[in-house]
Amino acid sequence: MTDPTSKQSGVVSLELITPRPPKRSRQHVGVTTGLRVLSILGVFVLWWAIARHVADPEKLPGPSDVYGNFGYLIEHQNLWGNLGTSLERALKGLVIGGIIGFFLGVLSGLFAIGEHLIDSPMQLLRFTPFLALIPLFITWFGLGEQPKIVLLSLACATPLYLNTANAMRHVDRKTLEAARSFGLRRFRLLREVTLPLSLPGILTGLRFSMAIAVLALVAAEQINANSGIGAMLINASGNLDTKTVFCCIVVYMLIGVFFDLIIAGITALALRWRAGVAVR
Repeated sequence: MTDPTSKQSGVVSLELITPRPPKRSRQHVGVTTGLRVLSILGVFVLWWAIARHVADPEKLPGPSDVYGNFGYLIEHQNLWGNLGTSLERALKGLVIGGIIGFFLGVLSGLFAIGEHLIDSPMQLLRFTPFLALIPLFITWFGLGEQPKIVLLSLACATPLYLNTANAMRHVDRKTLEAARSFGLRRFRLLREVTLPLSLPGILTGLRFSMAIAVLALVAAEQINANSGIGAMLINASGNLDTKTVFCCIVVYMLIGVFFDLIIAGITALALRWRAGVAVR
């Protein structure tokens, strides 16, 4: 729009128009949500059918049997306390490993010497199965909580490092040159241009680290764990208690969903500016 006062001076001022995110209809949202719910229900129906008509109930309990077993675990095996212990371990590993992976990724992505010094060891770590490190960590740190947290931290650091470094390296050069022409240097350039443009990749790495945290948690809780979902899983496996084994698997899945929803919420808030330019 033009400003009436600008006509007298001969200068036309333009009003900046910010792109608005496309609005999805309620019908579209309802259809997609319904399809997701139906797909999950389909998995449960298939599970019920196989457990009821094909498999041995002692080896493959049905959904109703597993659901009923949760009450027993809450009352007699302190399910909530063990769940809290597992969540605490996963959070510690995710936070420690995430901080390490993020800062190493920034150094490797921004500086050539950082890439030369950091990338090769991190690539070696990426191809090292973390399960193979368990005996070494037991030797170094004993059988307490330390080897579990170290294992989780290393497992979580690599995905975030890879995505952060890759996102930093692929920031558009022309955008950086334009920012420099406006006087942005060093820390301001990193804070106001490089980090925001790298944020989608960084958050994707955080989401991968979260998934790895749940997988590594299963392995970490095999290290002489006296508490946690892993301890319940080991005891149930030794007693051939398939219902409790299934319950522990479901709990691990719910832990993963819990973390994923948190990171998805953070991603939606942090990347609102992409709604007007992203395809989906």
